[in-house]
Amino acid sequence: MASLLPSISVVCVLIIYLSFLADGGGIGVNYGLLGNNLPPPSNVVNLLKSRNIGRVRIFSPDLNVLDALQNSGIQVIIGTFNQDIPSLAGDINFAKAWVQSKIVPYAQTIRFRCISIGNEVIPGDMTNSVFPAMQNMNAALKYFNLGGIPVSTAVPLNSLGASYPPSYGDFSGAVKPAMRDIAGFLAYNGFPLLVTAYPYFAYANEPGSISLPYVLFTSPDVVVRDGDLGYTNMFDAMVDAVYSALEKVGAGGVEVVICETGWPSQGNGDFTTPELARTYNQNLLNHVRASGTPKRPNKNVETYVFALFNENQKDPGVEQHFGLFYLDMTEVYHINF
Repeated sequence: MASLLPSISVVCVLIIYLSFLADGGGIGVNYGLLGNNLPPPSNVVNLLKSRNIGRVRIFSPDLNVLDALQNSGIQVIIGTFNQDIPSLAGDINFAKAWVQSKIVPYAQTIRFRCISIGNEVIPGDMTNSVFPAMQNMNAALKYFNLGGIPVSTAVPLNSLGASYPPSYGDFSGAVKPAMRDIAGFLAYNGFPLLVTAYPYFAYANEPGSISLPYVLFTSPDVVVRDGDLGYTNMFDAMVDAVYSALEKVGAGGVEVVICETGWPSQGNGDFTTPELARTYNQNLLNHVRASGTPKRPNKNVETYVFALFNENQKDPGVEQHFGLFYLDMTEVYHINF
């Protein structure tokens, strides 16, 4: 029997690796609905499958989208509406009704990666409502014997009061009490923290002080030295700043999932071209498939590209041009998933 153990170990590792590849290798896309001529959700699901995109994030529980995702094998991050957060926080029965109508009918046919309590409401007026909403959502899931579905929230990088160098990463004083509670909840349950991270905006705001190769994953050399760690790209520095912030609230073991990152192909002059967008997103995917960050080198970063489509009902400018595809499902530029 002992002689079989190495072979069994190899088989287990191979199964894990093949599972990683089967769902797109921890890579997904954001599927937003702010367009006036979006393709039918069934066509979108076929598009995702044809491109080997095994994970998707949706911002709200659209039942037509959920219907189309059934039995697709695609893992789904599903969000709640921001305006529902106070009700979720204050009324367990509201949370139970939400789960009963939005999750229970699909629990056997959709692989829910997690439920996100809102999107980027921290920092903001609802900061202190997020943690109790997460608690109630988790309790509601358990009520329906669905406690294995993680509950999280999506926070932007500006929830950090410090992020440079990455080891200095720390939540801002205004949100730290809430983030300590949230991070503790995530750590206790083994749930991830969702983070939105955009090197594009950092570069566009300070092009004179940030090098383009550093944000496009094309720098051959270390750009930022942080103790023993060296950073050749800003994405890794952002992720590790969040890990440092989590460590400072006693939750360094919580996984960071980048639920949004991308580069617009138009809307801000020379900063936004299809070639720059293609370069960022392709290099991003290659990078997160191949390795972790300097702080977590053995942990690939689960990452979701923003976004699937150019959504023409978003704010004018770059916000309408983050898509990989036009609304007719033709490519804005080609990315190899």
